[in-house]
Amino acid sequence: MFLPTLSRRERGLLFTFALLALVALFGPALPAADVAIASVFADNRTWHGLPNAMDVLSNLPFLLIGCWGLYRLNRIDRAHQQALAQFPLVPPASDPPDNTLDCAWLFFAGLIATAAGSAFYHLLPDAPRLAADRAGMAVAFAGLIGIAVCERVSQRAGWPAAWFVLTTGLLAAEVVQETGNVLPWALVQFGGMALVLTLALATPMRGAVGLKLGWVIFFYAVAKAFELADHQIYEASGQLISGHSLKHLVAALAGLPVLAALRKLDVSWRGTLLRHNPDAAALTA
Repeated sequence: MFLPTLSRRERGLLFTFALLALVALFGPALPAADVAIASVFADNRTWHGLPNAMDVLSNLPFLLIGCWGLYRLNRIDRAHQQALAQFPLVPPASDPPDNTLDCAWLFFAGLIATAAGSAFYHLLPDAPRLAADRAGMAVAFAGLIGIAVCERVSQRAGWPAAWFVLTTGLLAAEVVQETGNVLPWALVQFGGMALVLTLALATPMRGAVGLKLGWVIFFYAVAKAFELADHQIYEASGQLISGHSLKHLVAALAGLPVLAALRKLDVSWRGTLLRHNPDAAALTA
């Protein structure tokens, strides 16, 4: 049978996803707040013809960290391919974890999609543009949860978990747009972060890249606090910056722990390569 071949953590993950899906399908409808109206945001100033300029431009860190992450992943991938071609003594067990890296590609691509979707939404806030904003966030959530599952459940479970979250996240964003029921999206966003918090408390699996999930949760929590205090922060700062703009800036920092883990993985793998192939120094530059 299928289930007995799963580990205890994999069965727990499967049960969690099944429970969230059932609640999304059969739970009571949760009406969406009227967040698609520009006036709900504190800072609607125009700068050089750019409407809602600070809420738009504060998405740039998502773009920068997303591109930085994709560059780092490409560097790891190129070095690995060159090593496989030139240095056959590298033990297979030392190879970078494929599923973790695949989920990291999805995460950093999601940060870029988040930057695009959020900027598009804040230019002219309305319900259809909000769906585009949430779609970008769903890609980033999927990648993050996939990495967390690789770290704390199993490598083989990470990629399917990422695809499950990606699919349900995109569907949830569309459900809000079509029906006004925000429950499925709330389950993706807050249920997903509750899952990350739970995984952060679990012991990392052997071969984990060392992602500090606690820092990811910290940045997310601070970003949500800034979002909730949008108007208060805007007034307290002398209308210099709003809580929502700060939310974007801080939420983007959640990509830094993933970057740090990838850098650690890169250094560790290159060290292994040098130990087994002293002539491989050129690849570690």
